[in-house]
Amino acid sequence: MNLWFFQAPAPPSPPPPRWAAEQGKGRPRLGSSVREAGRKRRSGAREAADLGQRVGVLRYPSTAMAPLRFAANLSWLFSEQGPALSARLEAAARAGFRAAEVAWPYTEPAAPLAAAVRAAGLQLVLLNTPPGSADLGELGLGAVPGRQDAFREGLELAVAYARELGCPQVHLMAGRVPLGAERAAVAKDMEAVFVENLRHAADVLARENLVGLLEPINTRLTDPRYFLDTPEQAAAILRRVDRPNLRLQLDVFHWQIMGGNLTANIRTFLPLVGHVQVAQVPDRGEPDSPGEINFSYLFQLLEELGYAGYVGCEYRPRGDTHEGLGWLRAYWESRGLAPV
Repeated sequence: MNLWFFQAPAPPSPPPPRWAAEQGKGRPRLGSSVREAGRKRRSGAREAADLGQRVGVLRYPSTAMAPLRFAANLSWLFSEQGPALSARLEAAARAGFRAAEVAWPYTEPAAPLAAAVRAAGLQLVLLNTPPGSADLGELGLGAVPGRQDAFREGLELAVAYARELGCPQVHLMAGRVPLGAERAAVAKDMEAVFVENLRHAADVLARENLVGLLEPINTRLTDPRYFLDTPEQAAAILRRVDRPNLRLQLDVFHWQIMGGNLTANIRTFLPLVGHVQVAQVPDRGEPDSPGEINFSYLFQLLEELGYAGYVGCEYRPRGDTHEGLGWLRAYWESRGLAPV
């Protein structure tokens, strides 16, 4: 399959880990030889990435094995703390996260929320454009005919929050096929609206040095009316829009449900990916819950391919969030790091 590639913006730099302040080290419990090997791997990865950018293709060297960076999705995790995002931010920090994402932070004023993010010592790495009208059953407006003005108003709100919160990425939600309409009958018009809105969004985001993300959401289980549902469809739209600050959001849960073949699809589309999210299939639980996906393998694959962005933990905890983080503690321990 021929894919369009572009020079990718550098992934956001995370704040220094709390271990650095506590132990004077960038990573915990690492011997000098391990740290030196890690520095050599990162140096090689940077050189390869620089070469890829010079030729217009972002390449992922197989030798890059830096540990993945995980972000707590506060719309799903730590719900036992109540609805306030400030309490969830604090809980995520206590659990060891250094980054977080949230779908819609707009119920709380931006300035106090930004203060809570700073107080927790977290980096907010992703938020969504507003979903639209609940009364109309909307879930995003990017591709919805007749709602262009509302999409642009929502985009301005999202950019204002991203600026205040120091959040580098905004998920530009496509939205649903209108009620009563057949998908095939409106697909061409919806794509045209989406392309128009995405070009506008790319220009707006570029002024703030922000990245926009397109996320396919499965239409077999989660949302039968969602317009954007496969990575192939999203990649084709990215080719049409042709903007360097728009990228693909890889949600493993949705990709597995829609097409499976995760290894090949990840290898194919990863050069377009700006953000990854994880949850087990079919129940959308923790990565170590019973289900179809071998996350130990997939995490290693992402490492081997040199994925440098964040991995959002967008799953439904089966019980207490912190108690359900055994999978993440096991991940760090398997890399010789202190448990989260």
